Amino acid sequence: MGAQKSVHAGKAKIDFNVDFTHRLCAAMMVHSFRNSGTGSPLSLIVGSLCIKHPNLFGKSEKLDVLWDKGLSDSNILIAYRKPRPEWLAQHSFVIQHSVSPEIGIHGVPVDNFSRTQSGGVNLCRFSAGLDLDEPGSSNWSSKTSIKFEHVRPVNDDGNSISRDLHGFPVTCSGNYGDKMVVLKQESRFAKADDHSFTRFSLQIEQGIPLMSKWLIFNRFKFAASKGVKVGPGFLLASLTGGSIVGDIAPYQAFAIGGLGSVRGYGEGAVGSGRSCLVANAELTFPMNHILDAALFCDCGTDLGSGRYVPGNPGLRHGKPGNGVGVGYGVRVKFPMGHFQVDYALNDYQQKTIYFGFSNVAS
Repeated sequence: MGAQKSVHAGKAKIDFNVDFTHRLCAAMMVHSFRNSGTGSPLSLIVGSLCIKHPNLFGKSEKLDVLWDKGLSDSNILIAYRKPRPEWLAQHSFVIQHSVSPEIGIHGVPVDNFSRTQSGGVNLCRFSAGLDLDEPGSSNWSSKTSIKFEHVRPVNDDGNSISRDLHGFPVTCSGNYGDKMVVLKQESRFAKADDHSFTRFSLQIEQGIPLMSKWLIFNRFKFAASKGVKVGPGFLLASLTGGSIVGDIAPYQAFAIGGLGSVRGYGEGAVGSGRSCLVANAELTFPMNHILDAALFCDCGTDLGSGRYVPGNPGLRHGKPGNGVGVGYGVRVKFPMGHFQVDYALNDYQQKTIYFGFSNVAS
């Protein structure tokens, strides 16, 4: 649900795209079934405004401005790209500012871990830097970026904080914010045919301490997935994991639980640790040309690393550190997008229903 409009400014054309469909169906869930820590059903509605200028200075320079705004979070991204030959790395200068609740780490699990309530910690992030997209082969692509980041925790009133409601630090420095320069390398592999596909991605982040109090760390994350046809159905299996060594702030920990991780649990309700491992398996089979049925099983663990996160938020909130969720669902294909409903059961026999909507173009 959105609108598109193109306007001419001199010799240039500016494309506007406004979209209010993202997470709309999740916001319409009945309160008792919701998997969010917010109180209002409208809190999950996110509006998006995208402005694209394809010829900023008359030499095909591109400017993209993206603004996502919800009731409890916001994100502004500005990207500027100069044209370069295809065999050279494509450069983009990116500035981003976001504010969002840190529910995955500091949220409080409730209702037998099926939901997560806000813990009163929000993250205000500012970053600026350079992205380099390397020329890809038929199956491989890579991206390198170096950015300055400033992370400032705030409470629900927007005031800067250095400790959570229990008096434990929410930054690595112990001050009202953390600063860092992060060098990030990301590689992706994708291969597909009529009967299967394989995907793999690896992200490595290195914190560079240009100043004495800036964070120094190494963080990696991988994701591997394989899909194969099984008779009329399709089986998808995936494995994700990661770890971080060196300096760590609580917000850098891996949050386990929720949609996209372990269904049946609230966001981050399984655990939050320096390391994580999550496995997912889902079998879908067609019912008709627009409706698919699905069976799934998710499991995740913090590998016993939750106690190594500063302040040990996982233990303080009673997170188990390991969790399994099983369930079933339906996938409905519409021309405007895909609608998804999942019914999940966790280790504590708590039932949760998830709703989702994704645009075809996204």
